[in-house]
Amino acid sequence: MRAWVTPMFEGPSARRLAALRGNDRPPGGALRERFAELLRGRGKEAEGWSAAVVELCDGLGAELVAGRGPEEAMAAAVEVLPSPQREALAGLPSAPDVPQALRELAVRPGAEALRLLAACWSIGVERGAAFAPVVDGLAGALRDDRNHRAAVRAQLAGARTTARLLAVLPALGLAMSWSLGADPLSFLFTTLPGLACLAAALALDAAGLAWTTRIATSAEHGEDTGRT
Repeated sequence: MRAWVTPMFEGPSARRLAALRGNDRPPGGALRERFAELLRGRGKEAEGWSAAVVELCDGLGAELVAGRGPEEAMAAAVEVLPSPQREALAGLPSAPDVPQALRELAVRPGAEALRLLAACWSIGVERGAAFAPVVDGLAGALRDDRNHRAAVRAQLAGARTTARLLAVLPALGLAMSWSLGADPLSFLFTTLPGLACLAAALALDAAGLAWTTRIATSAEHGEDTGRT
């Protein structure tokens, strides 16, 4: 057993890596973690706004069917939204130009459909068309779109996970060769051919991961475009 384990923790490459790493995280580790947290926060914000827009359209349509005026119906629909969206939309019912206010709010991630609601408001309120059926139709279309996006993301999750797994397989290969008594890190980090191989491998690995991610993202966006 020791013959298998000892080479993994001894040798110049192991000591070199330990000296380089020290007891702290890599210098870019905190930055990467912060960037990942920022992306997750933006994703949650976009999802929250997307759900809130559907809820807003549902509430607005229900209030219009109940006989309320557009401004009063908008105020009642905004009142039941989650706190972040409710605060952002609080001044909407009393805005002098509601469609323009909706278009300004639509720049937020996930709130793009507010532009469609602005168009519905212009058609229904300013031009006298039937407003409630239009808003109900918009709410149904947005709900179907959200469900479709969720289904596409679920189908692509496996492909994305497989791509990430394949990206870390070279590290597993290095660990296996190290356990067999070889010292691949010395070759990779101390010789010119090794450095060239390392650079090429990292570039190809990153390119493959980016390519697979782009294919999955394109498929998701392509589905959305096809539905639109």
